[in-house]
Amino acid sequence: MNAKILASALVVLFSAGASAQKNVFKFSGTVKDSDGKGIANVVVNNGVDFTSTDKNGKWALTTDTNVCKFVSISTPAGYVLPQQDGIAHGFYARVDKLVDGKGGDFVLEKRKDASDKFYYISISDPQVRTDGDMERWRNETVEDLKPVIDSLKRTGEVIGMALGDIVFDNMGLYDDYVASVSNLGMTMFQCIGNHDFEKKYQDLHNMPLGSPVYGEMYYHRYFGPTDYSFNIGKAHFVTLKDINYVGGKRYVEALTGAQIDWLKKDLSYVPKGSLVILNMHAAGWNTIENDGNVRNSKELAEVLKGYNVHVFTGHTHFLQNCVVNDNLYEHNIGAACGAWWSGWVNRCGTPNGYMIVDVDGNDVKWRYKATRSNVGRQMTVYGKGDFRKQEDFVVANVWDWDKDCKVEWTQDGKPMGKMEQFTGVDEKYVSGLKKGKEGTLTEHLFRARPTDGAKEVKIVFTNRFGDKFEETVKLN
Repeated sequence: MNAKILASALVVLFSAGASAQKNVFKFSGTVKDSDGKGIANVVVNNGVDFTSTDKNGKWALTTDTNVCKFVSISTPAGYVLPQQDGIAHGFYARVDKLVDGKGGDFVLEKRKDASDKFYYISISDPQVRTDGDMERWRNETVEDLKPVIDSLKRTGEVIGMALGDIVFDNMGLYDDYVASVSNLGMTMFQCIGNHDFEKKYQDLHNMPLGSPVYGEMYYHRYFGPTDYSFNIGKAHFVTLKDINYVGGKRYVEALTGAQIDWLKKDLSYVPKGSLVILNMHAAGWNTIENDGNVRNSKELAEVLKGYNVHVFTGHTHFLQNCVVNDNLYEHNIGAACGAWWSGWVNRCGTPNGYMIVDVDGNDVKWRYKATRSNVGRQMTVYGKGDFRKQEDFVVANVWDWDKDCKVEWTQDGKPMGKMEQFTGVDEKYVSGLKKGKEGTLTEHLFRARPTDGAKEVKIVFTNRFGDKFEETVKLN
């Protein structure tokens, strides 16, 4: 019997017998510190229901194991984020282990020097499908990360987050991915993307109740729950699965009603006005190619109301920032693999790379880091005649631009004011496309028309934090 027939048989057999088997249990345990003392008020959930530990660190949750696959804790800010070989671990327990009476006790190490300052590195779409992709991921992205992490660690703790599409429908590469991000000097978390599911199955909530196989089972095996939270400094981190997977590489960018309820319950333990950093795979509020936005993003925004929220997403393979409202900012960041490891840039012309976020209390600053480039490089500049359809202009692609940034220019040392923003297709990306293929529009393009006889143009990008970045182009 081949694996596919066996899996189908298991689904039918298990579904038929699920109602006859005991699947609801009352799990319990303790959250302790490394000295064995119980920790009070730690938030615990099973993917549906929440509780918090009592004064002795004890918790209990009645759990339907057909629906819930993990019990997890939201590590308090005063304790070290649990990890194993640099991979976030030890904050969750599998329900099958809990049924056997194991895994209900969580042990946390109290921080010796609590600080509100830390660094967060968000990385979208490693998306490795082949050994060649994995080699590029290791040799380019991971090698680029190592000195960055070493530098950041001197002034603060570093945590990382892969924003989904860790692999590209190739479950056999999970082991290699885990090895590649182990022991980098930061605690690495993960978020599930549409290519991280076993394509033969739908996701758990779409499969027959009690099915032993489901789309996210490989992700679960390596990384635990897809919806979870933790705390560091003054920030509350949340990671959500926003892919409704229906099998065969088909999916909808959406959160379920149960997930919205889960988020409401999770945030009920977080004071209003707090900094919340939300990680998802698919974007919620893009203005370009917004057909890929999460369907119920309005409902999500309503749940997030009253908090200071930064949302980090991937999925699109381009960089786009969106100020949704005064308290909600979405960073849809460029992919580590760019346009699927086909070259060196994303579809918007942003180089392959990742985002470095500096969090100090409630203050959040960020800067995009292109792999193989200095962090001070923040734009791609095209000389006059180098950008098709803009032959008379010098063009700047300012990757991490938003409406609170300025892009200005000087000509032969004379200030010329702001460059003109336009929407178009990046030259580096479109030049690598096959004939007849159309590029992707981006709005972080700027142009200036030098006068005849001009010798030099300097472009000055000032980000929303007042940091200035300059690029100079010589004219023929």
